Amino acid sequence: MLPNRLSPGDEIRVIAPSTSMAVIKGKQVEIATERLTNLGFHVTFGKHVDEHDEFFTTSIEQRLEDLHDAFRDPNVKGILTAIGGYHANQLLKSIDYDLIRENPKVFCGFSDITALSNAIYRKTGLITYSGPHFSSFGVKYGVDYTLQSFLEALTNDAPYEMVPSTSWSDDKWFLDQEDRKFIEQEGYLVIQEGKAEGTLIGGNLCTLNLLQGTEYMPSLKNSILFIEDDEESHAHSFDRDLQSILHLPDANEIRGILIGRFQNGSNVTETAIKRIIQTKEELRDIPVIANVNFGHVQPITTIPIGVHADISAEGAMTNIMIYP
Repeated sequence: MLPNRLSPGDEIRVIAPSTSMAVIKGKQVEIATERLTNLGFHVTFGKHVDEHDEFFTTSIEQRLEDLHDAFRDPNVKGILTAIGGYHANQLLKSIDYDLIRENPKVFCGFSDITALSNAIYRKTGLITYSGPHFSSFGVKYGVDYTLQSFLEALTNDAPYEMVPSTSWSDDKWFLDQEDRKFIEQEGYLVIQEGKAEGTLIGGNLCTLNLLQGTEYMPSLKNSILFIEDDEESHAHSFDRDLQSILHLPDANEIRGILIGRFQNGSNVTETAIKRIIQTKEELRDIPVIANVNFGHVQPITTIPIGVHADISAEGAMTNIMIYP
């Protein structure tokens, strides 16, 4: 079930089902609101987005209220999460999935939001999006690729290619918007060559693994699995988290893997990624592409969860095609 495409004038509701929007600086909220407004959208906010407790989130009831209100309101055409963080999976048992199924609309975020995006897709069939938070639009510089991909994924009906950005940054932009360093990107990193087609499933790996053994985990049958993790991870944790998902009964039907670019602080180097993949007998003979533009570095692409994709991992001819 593909939600209606976003159009100029549409209302986008910002909610905080994970960490509160209170952690975002006022100037960044201002920039994000202005940027989305300049794209032609009308930005509104959930009732509880700025409230927080000692864990910098709100109660399950308050977060559910904002989530349900956003899906219920006929004026709202798209929903953006304020930021990631922790605790989004606390909501899963209490979400009104019938309400969402009856009111399908764009739902976009990444990191901890992976739990919600995949659960909603699994329970309702609604295509959701691993892509920028509302806070991501508050980045002052180097955001053009993020904006272009967001619009391509959410306002376009035609197939499109997910191309690598020309540069990337691992700076803590939210601390100092003016002190940014961008690194030239040399395309994707092909770890294993090959071609595959399948359904895009994934997001933040350690969050996706929270769904294992539950009714909220999407099937990996005939999937293109896309995974990433943040600087709290390291080579050992990434290895065992990946191994854990490969133990799932339908993991043998994964057709290809896309790996997002890691933050430098994780120390998950290209050499480490190659070695980890080489140790996975389960992944032998399927294409694996790393350094794809999703995850916790910038800029990021917007990836629809539940749609068909073709990947071809062949050196300079490597490409990723998405079919909404």
